[in-house]
Amino acid sequence: MNTADVTTLGLVASLLLVVVAIGLSATQRLGLEKDIVWATLRSLIQLLIVGAVLAFVIDPEQPLILSWGWVLAMVAFAGVVIRRRAPEVPGVLPLGMLAIGAASLVTLAVIFGLGVFPLEGRTLVPLAGMMVGNSMNATVLAARRVVDEFRENRPEVEARLALGQSGRLAGRRYLRTALRTALTPQIETTKAVGLVFLPGAMTGLILAGVDPVEAVRVQAAIMYLILGSVATTATVMTLGIGRRLFTDDHRLIRLLRS
Repeated sequence: MNTADVTTLGLVASLLLVVVAIGLSATQRLGLEKDIVWATLRSLIQLLIVGAVLAFVIDPEQPLILSWGWVLAMVAFAGVVIRRRAPEVPGVLPLGMLAIGAASLVTLAVIFGLGVFPLEGRTLVPLAGMMVGNSMNATVLAARRVVDEFRENRPEVEARLALGQSGRLAGRRYLRTALRTALTPQIETTKAVGLVFLPGAMTGLILAGVDPVEAVRVQAAIMYLILGSVATTATVMTLGIGRRLFTDDHRLIRLLRS
């Protein structure tokens, strides 16, 4: 048996770790037992459904347009998730989709345009999935941080506006702070990769029997893909929200709390 193979019995055995989590929740009286069970069942069902669909979508015999359609669906769904996680941010849905779309255009163009990976369904869908997933988290963080920065520093922003500064100039330092906050987690993760933890792609390749050096090359390319996409989405979201927070006559709009 290949070391990467997981039998049905092995999958069932891995559920013992879920039992451990449930037990810890119960002994510490956290009240998370039902949530853990639901999360476990939901994730398994979702993965089985996605796996069955992907088996058809990324089949080499199928046209590549199916894989691109899957990517577009991920971008649209990411926008919905961003709106749900940051409802207090004005215009967050179109901005979220614009940010994820811009990151997809930039990063996938580099990855496939320069021949880092071959443009096939089996590479396009998983790479886009990792890009969208990581970018979505950074986008939510950037969006909420921008609103928090302007809400917490509203008196200072309005003082700057009263002195004749434009909305763009008055809010520049707060946008920069929010953008730095959104990018820092991914930068720190990139620093720690290989030393503190082994990322999923590299781990999966090693389990599949791929030479570790080859696994490192693949993982490095993916990490740079993620870093570039996170930087792109966070920047687009931050600058986009910065424009929406001021009226045409340079007044700061009312900001809702999360």
